Amino acid sequence: MSKSGSEPAPTKELVTAYLKEVKTKVDACIFDFLPDTHEQQDVHQLYQMMLDYPRREGKGLRPALCLLICEAFGGDAERAVNTAAALELLQNWLLIHDDIEDGSELRRGEPCLHQKHGIPMAINVGDALHCKMWEMLHRNTKILGHNLAFQILSEFIQLSNQVVEGQHIELSWVRNNQWNLNEKDYWTMCIQKTAWYTCITPCRVGAIIGGASTEEADAFIEIGKSLGIAFQIQDDVLNLIGDVGRYGKEIAGDISEGKRTLVLIHLFNSCTPPEAQYVIDIMAQPRADKTEADVLGVLKLMEKYNSIQYAQKCSKTLLKEAAEHFTQKFDHLPNNQAKHLFLSLINFFVEREY
Repeated sequence: MSKSGSEPAPTKELVTAYLKEVKTKVDACIFDFLPDTHEQQDVHQLYQMMLDYPRREGKGLRPALCLLICEAFGGDAERAVNTAAALELLQNWLLIHDDIEDGSELRRGEPCLHQKHGIPMAINVGDALHCKMWEMLHRNTKILGHNLAFQILSEFIQLSNQVVEGQHIELSWVRNNQWNLNEKDYWTMCIQKTAWYTCITPCRVGAIIGGASTEEADAFIEIGKSLGIAFQIQDDVLNLIGDVGRYGKEIAGDISEGKRTLVLIHLFNSCTPPEAQYVIDIMAQPRADKTEADVLGVLKLMEKYNSIQYAQKCSKTLLKEAAEHFTQKFDHLPNNQAKHLFLSLINFFVEREY
């Protein structure tokens, strides 16, 4: 990838190709690191189950953000591959636990791990990948040196605290049967649950490894908040109107699971009181008690009040804010391909179909 000079804006095909390139590189790092065999049969089974989610097809967005930002700051992206792989391990163990907590059925086009092996086994596999994530970060002492490796480790500690707090917020809404939420509530949850591990930390660790100053790394907090919320909104939208073959998760699963989304909040703010009560009566039911007609009824009301279109508009506005903030804050960086790829990649956040 070019290190200096002006580069043309990458096409969607180039962005897709770059994502595949990063995924291949990071997967190689992960599969070289994770154990896959053991003489004790039960432990061998654990190792094979640990490889399940990493082997499934994913987007590789988080590692790509990490490597691109590292390179945009003039760093050697190869030195960031181990950290990018740790981000992917983080994603996988979080998804295993998240799927259990949400009662999800599909992940990346296949049955969720707890659907295949039961909840206790799946929880333990998630715990095992969590442990391996920290072990992989410890390897950075040999790659980056002790001081930089400890700094990256600290970023993951902050990230982990943010994510579990955000997840607790969302789980509390379900436990308390809470529906009187506003957009600010949704932003807060998204920032902690999604933005920190999807955008903020991947960009920050890439910048740190690339030699960015503290002020430059901190700038990615606000940029990453906008990106992360935009990403989550698009995920919510795809859950309602996506193609299960590409999206890889159950369509309208958020309705089945009773998820509080921006789409739902907009619907509550737009519909009549009787309609709102109708929606709450359905959404509050356990997943097993909801019928296909129930789910379709909520979806039709979302379409009636253009709630999906509203969410899409919000996502695009946030994306524009993030791109403008990045361009203004980092105008001093060379106009190399890494910088242009990053700007093109964030458009993928709301243009993606999976």
